[in-house]
Amino acid sequence: MNGHVSLVGAGPGDPGLLTRRAIARLRAADLVLYDALIDDRILRYARHAQKFFVGKRAGRHAMAQTAIHALMIRAARRGRRVVRLKGGDPFVFGRGGEEALALQQAGVAYDVVPGVTSAVAAPASAGIPVTHRGVSSAFLVVSGHEDEAFASAIAQLQPDGVTVVVLMGLGHRAAIAARLLERGWSARTPAAIVWAASRAEGSAWRGTLRELATTEVEAGAGTPSEAAPGTIVIGEVVSLAEALAPAASHPLTAAGGSR
Repeated sequence: MNGHVSLVGAGPGDPGLLTRRAIARLRAADLVLYDALIDDRILRYARHAQKFFVGKRAGRHAMAQTAIHALMIRAARRGRRVVRLKGGDPFVFGRGGEEALALQQAGVAYDVVPGVTSAVAAPASAGIPVTHRGVSSAFLVVSGHEDEAFASAIAQLQPDGVTVVVLMGLGHRAAIAARLLERGWSARTPAAIVWAASRAEGSAWRGTLRELATTEVEAGAGTPSEAAPGTIVIGEVVSLAEALAPAASHPLTAAGGSR
């Protein structure tokens, strides 16, 4: 019997944002290899599966990437239906492409189930549209955990010309803001941090690019800032949050930041 691997996006956290196909794959799974930040309520869909944590957080890896590849391939060759469950979308900074290549090279059947990426869902949960007519017609999604990679990504941007969404950048937020200021971005450019987007404990901070670079920013009450996933949003669209956040399906606690 031939097995199969599904690379499944779990979205930003709220089980209600899972796709129907993602739920179907979980219900049919024999083995689920899941990342950090996956809500326990999502794992409950995989009632009949063995569940194995393989997540990575801030340099702490439960399992090396090559070992994850080997585990998926071995399980599939034994006829098991494997779900590789990832936060957000598998192909947005999730190393899903690497895993798909490893499966393809091993001759293992697989499919990709897209998920709602935090790059869009996190700003939206705080009332921030990443594009808005007359304000921003484009947005850049960039990883913030490597300074040189971030610097290269923004090198060709016109200052204040697009919305910048930074994933995995909370620990480097001051350096990120400083880089943009060096590139000519206005110190008064609106900026936001959204923690635990789509979750009950979610919160948001809004301020300016200068404050992002110089101010000690903390998550709202009840949000563990060190453990919670956070998304940085920089651009004029952040200024729309004051009007739009109350209409969001899960309003967040806005904190800090003078404008």
